[in-house]
Amino acid sequence: MSGHSKWNSIKHKKGVADAKRGKIFTSLCKQITVAARKGGGDTKFNFSLRLAVNKAKMANVPKDNIDRAIKRGTGELEGMQIEEKRYEGFGPGGVAIIVDALTDNSNRTVADLRHMFSKLGGNMEGSVSWQFDQKGIISVPGQAAKANDENWMLEAIDAGIDDVDTVEEDLVIITPPTNLQKIQTWLEEQGLETEEAALHMLPKDTTKLEDSENLEKLLDALDEHDDVEKVFHNAEL
Repeated sequence: MSGHSKWNSIKHKKGVADAKRGKIFTSLCKQITVAARKGGGDTKFNFSLRLAVNKAKMANVPKDNIDRAIKRGTGELEGMQIEEKRYEGFGPGGVAIIVDALTDNSNRTVADLRHMFSKLGGNMEGSVSWQFDQKGIISVPGQAAKANDENWMLEAIDAGIDDVDTVEEDLVIITPPTNLQKIQTWLEEQGLETEEAALHMLPKDTTKLEDSENLEKLLDALDEHDDVEKVFHNAEL
C-alpha cells in the first residue's frame, strides 16, 4: 500500500507540474498573439513581440507554438479573439488590487473574478489604479553586483533608469515606461542577458494587514485562473 500511495503522490505532483507548465505556455502564446496583432509579426520592429517571444523561449515553449501564436496574431491562422483587460478592486482589509488578463470571453472572466473577490472578503467596485505608478521592470540574472558598481550606475542613470534593486543574485532595474525599450537595448549592447522586461504597476504606498490569510487565498486563486496574466497589489506581506 505504501508503494501505491507514493506512486499516486508522484503522479499527482507531475500532474500539477504539467498543469502549471500548460498554463504558462498558454499564457505566453496569448501574449505573443496579442503583441503580433497590435504591432505586426516581425520581432525586429515590434518590441512587445520580441519581449513576448524571448520570454516564451526562456520558458522552453516549442518553436512551432510560438510561430502559430504569431500567425494567429497577424491573421495568417484563424483563432479565438484575445482581448487585453484590466480589472480593479479591493481585497480583504481594503488592499488595492489590479488584475491584468488576456481573455477570449470578458463576460466569463469578470464573473469569475467578481466571485473570487466577494468569496474572500473583497469587491470589484471603484478604481484603485491611482494608488500605483506604472514602471518598466527589467530583471538581469546574476548581476546584483552591478548595483554597487558606481561607474556602471552612473552610466545606467545617463541611459535613463529610475532606480535599481536586487533580489538575491539578480539585478532589478526600474525605468520610466517610455524608457523600457531603450534600456533593454542598452543592456543587450552591454552583453547582459535579461530574464524579464515588462511594465508593472508599483504601489505608491502599502497597506499592512494583521491577518493576510484571505488575501493570500485570493491572490493564489487569481494566479491560478487561466485568463489572469499579472496581479498587482499594495499589501505588505
